[in-house]
Amino acid sequence: MTKGILNPDFIFESSWEVCNKVGGIYTVLSTRAKTLQDIMKDRIVFIGPDCWGDKKCPYFSEDESLFPDWKDETMKDGLKVKTGRWNVPGNPIAILVDFAPFYEKKDEIYTWLWENYQVDSLHAYGDYDEASMFSYAAGLVVESFYKKYLDKGKKVIYHGNEWMTGLGVLYINKVLPEVGTIFTTHATSIGRSIAGNNKPLYDYLFAYNGDQMSWELNMQSKHSIEKQTAMHVDCFTTVSDITANECKELLDKPVDVVLPNGFDNSFVPKGATFTKKRKAARKRLLEVANALLGTDLDDDTLIISTSGRYEFRNKGVDVYIEAMNRLLRDRDLKKKVLAFIEVPGWVGEPRTDLVERLKSGKKFNTPLEVPEITHWLHNMSHDNVLGMLKFLDMHNHADDNVKLIFLPCYLTGDDGVLNLPYYDLVLGNDLCIYPSYYEPWGYTPLEAIAFKVPCITTDLAGFGLWANTEKGGYSEIEDGVKVIHRTDYNYSEVADTIKDTVAHFSGMSAAEVKKCRANAEKLSKKALWSEFVKYYEQAYDIALRKAEERKL
Repeated sequence: MTKGILNPDFIFESSWEVCNKVGGIYTVLSTRAKTLQDIMKDRIVFIGPDCWGDKKCPYFSEDESLFPDWKDETMKDGLKVKTGRWNVPGNPIAILVDFAPFYEKKDEIYTWLWENYQVDSLHAYGDYDEASMFSYAAGLVVESFYKKYLDKGKKVIYHGNEWMTGLGVLYINKVLPEVGTIFTTHATSIGRSIAGNNKPLYDYLFAYNGDQMSWELNMQSKHSIEKQTAMHVDCFTTVSDITANECKELLDKPVDVVLPNGFDNSFVPKGATFTKKRKAARKRLLEVANALLGTDLDDDTLIISTSGRYEFRNKGVDVYIEAMNRLLRDRDLKKKVLAFIEVPGWVGEPRTDLVERLKSGKKFNTPLEVPEITHWLHNMSHDNVLGMLKFLDMHNHADDNVKLIFLPCYLTGDDGVLNLPYYDLVLGNDLCIYPSYYEPWGYTPLEAIAFKVPCITTDLAGFGLWANTEKGGYSEIEDGVKVIHRTDYNYSEVADTIKDTVAHFSGMSAAEVKKCRANAEKLSKKALWSEFVKYYEQAYDIALRKAEERKL
């Protein structure tokens, strides 16, 4: 830890995604865990929801020898917890808390929240109650653990991630004023909703009123807890400069520190293992494509992909498809292109006809029916990707130089078709494309370059802005990352720039590609958690100083 600043003796950190793999925040916390664990040595405890009951959580190893006397006390107090380790590098201590018993006290808890912090829970729906009961339970865990093992002589931090932890952070703020509180919003609920509802976010950001928009978009309760937590914590943070601006405009609260998302590259294979895995990934992707399409695409094919959550506009899936459609007619394209869309949809089952072809090991010269998708969906006629492909008449015709395939499932290694986990597949790409419209940070491009895959992203992604800052100007594909300028209204120009960049990349020499891949990897090393942990130290210092003032 850095000298001259206040360093915590103990850290609690909570998130709905601790030992619960839902989205990008799982990646943030699980990759950062080792860096903090190396510094804090079991003086950091992660708190997550016990969503598993009697079933075994695959991300958590229970260890009943951890804090047994405290666990006995919590049981008597009606707090049911599991103690153990998070199965990620560093194996930090994790506590999973059962939040179900608190539903019966919901009205009482929300009344307390209104009386103390004017949080509007009246308009709650969907996941608000679930998140709030977890958050409250997490707050009780911190309070109980603190009283058992810690005291006012210790410098303690409680760090909550996303609006889902707001209630617990505010609870600790009230009942344990000697604990420094930090709140990180990874994306404002209102900003994401404005973008997701096809409203222009950036040109009008200065004119939007967050409270008013929360009524218009039926987001009052989520916005309220997020805003009040931001207002009352000791240190309010977010993950990029672009989201910091959003916080200032929509939550009426500037952030105290920006905490960019880093990466832990300890699981990126090295040397001969990397080469072997890259070959295996390419072989499998080509096998699946050839079986589906009835083609004979070889290893000289340019393999590209986009991936992430199924946010059709926000993640730029729409503009990616548009770019591939334009690439079909591009005369500068020097190679055949195999393009994948790896976003989990409402997946039904693997295609038996495709699985049978793969098992046969034979070559086929006719495509399967609907040769654009590897798994059947429950909503084939109402899916955005398939709908756009149909509208553009993109059906992977035999003479098309660009073939586009939708892989609509979580790539966990057991999808029934590819059967390789995402990290074993991503390194098989030649190029990855993430043309996001709304992207507070952007893990997918950072993951890609860590695996030596050059990528295309935009300056509306926090990662894209960071890459430009490192370059000192707009980063180009030769630098490892091509950053495209994106606005509310330049969709067509973005599609053209993607098309042109892919065509340009297809004509690069082997030496140029090698240098490009090396630059991608070099840039990724500047975003390791060991480089970014200093920003967390600033946040801890700010929160602890405010807590110290309250002790006086």
